[in-house]
Amino acid sequence: MKIVRIDSNVDDITYGVVEPEGIRIYRGSPFVAWEPTETVVEWDKARLLAPVIPTKVIAVGKNYADHAAEMGGDVPKLPVLFMKPPTSVIGPLQPIRIPAQANEVHHEAELAVVIGNVTKNVGPEDMGKHILGYTAANDVTARDLQRADGQWTRAKGFDSFCPLGPAIETDLDPREGLSVVSRVNDEIRQSGTTADLVFGVDILVSFISTIMTLLPGDVILTGTPAGVGPIVPGDRVEVEIEGVGVLMNPVVKA
Repeated sequence: MKIVRIDSNVDDITYGVVEPEGIRIYRGSPFVAWEPTETVVEWDKARLLAPVIPTKVIAVGKNYADHAAEMGGDVPKLPVLFMKPPTSVIGPLQPIRIPAQANEVHHEAELAVVIGNVTKNVGPEDMGKHILGYTAANDVTARDLQRADGQWTRAKGFDSFCPLGPAIETDLDPREGLSVVSRVNDEIRQSGTTADLVFGVDILVSFISTIMTLLPGDVILTGTPAGVGPIVPGDRVEVEIEGVGVLMNPVVKA
């Protein structure tokens, strides 16, 4: 199923499930207890929001060999982790805002994992018990600030630098090799597959859970394939994950 979070004229901000005729509103949340209602909101009366607001976003660097090479680095022996603040999260159609202090901002298309329950010290074989589903993400990065700082917090932490959406798909298996594509103004910039992840989702969930407790709604960004490049105000950026859909965001000046 495809789970969405919407703002509508029916129940304000709420969760729902995509159906042919629209979005069926659910009571509660998919992380605790929820149940369907009789209400179905038509698409033109619903505004898609980020499908989740996590307590934390844990991202993985250099998790595609071709991207590690284009950045002038080697494939790491263990996952390289960094974090993006919850305030960086935006939803579909919301603008990516280029800050004045950044002169080189890049897109990075990624498969995002949405955690479904409290997860601590789990083995790779238990991955399926702890994942609600998957969505698309754009790990927006101020590349010039990343180089200047020698670490990644400022470069990746600006408000609007973590678009997520459009939905959480619960019936996916990244081990099957899902396509990961980015487009800027309809031009394909990145085209990869999750079959090429250096560390698969099972390894990532297990590894991260030995470091920190993952809470329901937390998000793991699994890395980006080669082809990252600049975005500027006036651009339209799309991230498409096979089975999830297309996440589109305009780019504006902050």
